[in-house]
Amino acid sequence: MTRRTLEGTHRKRVRRSGFRARLLTPGGRKVLANRRRRGRHRLAVA
Repeated sequence: MTRRTLEGTHRKRVRRSGFRARLLTPGGRKVLANRRRRGRHRLAVA
């Protein structure tokens, strides 16, 4: 039986665009700063 394509992508999503991933790069920090300034309740995916 073949696996559904969406299974297992949660880890990828978190690694790419999670909070810790954002903190690692200057651009990511900028993203978080902008979202904080805008008043977003969710700063990142995880």
